[in-house]
Amino acid sequence: MTTARLTLDPRFPIGAVRRRLFGGFVEHLGRHVYDGIYEPGHPEADEQGFRRDVLELVRELGVSTIRYPGGNFVSGFRWEDSVGPRAQRPRRLDLAWHSTETNEIGLHEFADWLDKAGSDLMLAVNLGTRGTLEALDLLEYSNVPGGTTLSQQRIDNGRAEPFAVRVWCLGNEMDGPWQLGHRSADDYGKIASQTAKGMRQLDPSIELVVCGSSGASMPTFGEWERVVLEHTYDDVDMISCHAYYQEHDGDIDSFLASSVDTDRFIEAVVATADHVGAVRGSAKRIEISFDEWNIWYQTRFHDVDQITGVDNWPVAPRLLEDVYSALDAVVFGSLMISLLKHADRVASASLAQLVNVIAPIMTEPGGPSWRQTTFFPFAITSRLAQGDAVRLQVEAPLIGTEKFGAVPAVDAVATHDAETGATAIFVVHRGREEAVDLAIDVSGLGDVEIVETHLLHDDDPYARNTLDEPERVQPGTVAARLDGGILHVSLPPIAWAALSLARA
Repeated sequence: MTTARLTLDPRFPIGAVRRRLFGGFVEHLGRHVYDGIYEPGHPEADEQGFRRDVLELVRELGVSTIRYPGGNFVSGFRWEDSVGPRAQRPRRLDLAWHSTETNEIGLHEFADWLDKAGSDLMLAVNLGTRGTLEALDLLEYSNVPGGTTLSQQRIDNGRAEPFAVRVWCLGNEMDGPWQLGHRSADDYGKIASQTAKGMRQLDPSIELVVCGSSGASMPTFGEWERVVLEHTYDDVDMISCHAYYQEHDGDIDSFLASSVDTDRFIEAVVATADHVGAVRGSAKRIEISFDEWNIWYQTRFHDVDQITGVDNWPVAPRLLEDVYSALDAVVFGSLMISLLKHADRVASASLAQLVNVIAPIMTEPGGPSWRQTTFFPFAITSRLAQGDAVRLQVEAPLIGTEKFGAVPAVDAVATHDAETGATAIFVVHRGREEAVDLAIDVSGLGDVEIVETHLLHDDDPYARNTLDEPERVQPGTVAARLDGGILHVSLPPIAWAALSLARA
């Protein structure tokens, strides 16, 4: 048994927990839209063909703003294809995922689905194969109340009120050679600035996200952010970060420490953005939209899933349908801790993705839907985190990792609502060999009581929820007690936990 000591002092907040931190991402990819959120003829389908069981799970997950329609998909997307009478919408080849897009679900239908899910729309514009004019047309169609050709087209297509989209992404992963329209940081920065200026002329109330690096391992990372922000600093509100993690070659210790990479990634982007601002003498602060993050076994995609062939363009193929383990869920929970630890600068985040595609929710055509292991830390954190994020002082033994060196066996963050007194503590135990006893000093909260506890752990770290065993891995409770302002918690190896406290 090892021990660790944590101290929580609500007088030193990191920053407000913004609801956009618990955003999601829906891309026209694989079975995400078709056979995922939309399956006419399914016993659970509503009058529009949306699966009610999936909507219920999305609402339980607690996602706020949802980024759409991509992702790599957006760089070849013609938004006009997705509006108007369905029978007249063209079928297109999606080069990003080597599939056929039917455009049966488009902007109007997805907005209707969001209304049912209780989430807001975050739109990405195509700056890969298209440009400023098309982005302006989409903005006019979406946000102008009426009196123009495009706004009238929206009204004629059944939406009298504007979509009123507040957050817009200026393309997707434009640093990546895999991206249609991939270009240099200098070239992308120029078109992003031009597009942003035009969009703000049309609607000054919008918030804009410029593309940062699609990963901290990209050879252009850092320099990409600097050059792009030198062009766009005055035009945008946020710069994006994307990060995916997986276990490599049985290196569990490095995988469990993945959030160390997330922390460094965020802090490097913040430092670069602040450097550009300082050089410009600007008081403005660029924030981060971490609008793609998850566990994703990309090696499996390249080795097994990837579709090829000039005569092979399936509709809604099974792609990126990773089946997550208890171990994956613990790492996933630790990534959420990292996002909260940087709540002062991470203004928005989007879990990529929601249904079937590297997703917390799975479905079977004509059959059931179920929660993957990663569903639980997201849903619990989204529900409990409120008020301000508060950094915890952590004193814990170190674990050696091949990728990150020595890292603390325990990582944690708290949230505290000064008005209601509600406090939540989120903690991950990276140790694999033995349990850890935590002594958490919560005396700064005054007289409190334990309201609820949640533990994500399985004696088999590779246990999964599947179609045959949809409830194999479920959250349990934490052994916890309060004694003289100290919260005593015992965690098994490879575990994520959440504890909720309230004023006594």
